[in-house]
Amino acid sequence: MNPQLKKGVLELCVLSQLTDGDKYGYELTELISREMSLAAGTLYMILKRLKEEQYVETYLVESDSGPARKYYHLTSQGHEYLDQKRKEWQTFTEMVERLTRKGDNYSVS
Repeated sequence: MNPQLKKGVLELCVLSQLTDGDKYGYELTELISREMSLAAGTLYMILKRLKEEQYVETYLVESDSGPARKYYHLTSQGHEYLDQKRKEWQTFTEMVERLTRKGDNYSVS
């Protein structure tokens, strides 16, 4: 997949994965990596920015098998932002679909 295309949708993918429950960073990386290749560093940069913008909150959970895990939780602001990003994505994909559809009768007047 084109890196520029992927970069534009990763934030939406991360936020969407948090709608069904809190997740820790490695868990998010694994979930997203099932569909597209993803470097862990890229994900953590996105999570850091989302936290700074108060779209996600973090908390630590102790682990029996290692260090504590930092979990990410979608805030109410994050839910609103996700709705906005989904609408933007929908609009964008509809535009691209119209522009790339074969046989359209678009003409320049």
